[in-house]
Amino acid sequence: MSLELELKEILEELKTYFEFQKTLGLEGIVVERKKKEETIQVPIKGKIQTEVEKEKPPASIKVQEQLSIFDAGAKKLTLEEIREEIGECTRCKLHQGRTNIVFGEGNPKARLVFVGEGPGEEEDKQGRPFVGRAGQLLTKIIAAMGLKRSDVYICNVVKCRPPGNRAPEQEEAGTCEQFLFKQLRSLEPEVIVCLGSTAAQSLFKTKAKLGDLRGKFHTYGRSKLLVTYHPAALLRNPGFKKPLWDDMQIVMKELGLSTRPGD
Repeated sequence: MSLELELKEILEELKTYFEFQKTLGLEGIVVERKKKEETIQVPIKGKIQTEVEKEKPPASIKVQEQLSIFDAGAKKLTLEEIREEIGECTRCKLHQGRTNIVFGEGNPKARLVFVGEGPGEEEDKQGRPFVGRAGQLLTKIIAAMGLKRSDVYICNVVKCRPPGNRAPEQEEAGTCEQFLFKQLRSLEPEVIVCLGSTAAQSLFKTKAKLGDLRGKFHTYGRSKLLVTYHPAALLRNPGFKKPLWDDMQIVMKELGLSTRPGD
């Protein structure tokens, strides 16, 4: 490739990123600091030689779908049947403070599914996932990918709002996540995006840090799974917008979507 073409590609990528930043409401440039590399001292023939120890990213995780782990012969249900099975759920203590069960919404034949951790205050009021401030940001992210909310499916690990928008407790997530597993079996998407560590931990049963999981595809059943930041984290730290956009470009490439927002 000629230098001219390489520069042209770089400029196109920068333009795409700046358009994405503008879509999310950020006018300036966010500069990330690279992690400081650790050094180790290695003795060589009586002398001490300092070498750079670089962090090795963990290998991609591959698991069968979680529903199969618990019930290999489980029937594939429709989303309507799963919602009916949940009913007016009282299986865990989260039901005590809820206004509405937030089941999920979107295209039942979606190629792309977003999974968060649980409903917030606005979601609890409306009975819809991701409609508060973080949800509005997710809607912008979806639009920047060249999609609409009606093109994808959006759901959470737990279907009732945890008090004070805290993370779901292990018992709460363990009780409710069976319905997430059934939703994913029903949807059979090409790509699943875990928004935050809670969703990733439910699907992979891992305690790995989000930073170690993101940036590459893992495998969940027949779906490719990518872990990225929860939109709420972007509201607290705009510096996460660049890595999240990098993650979404991986998804867009996999799904054959345009790399230019709005195209």
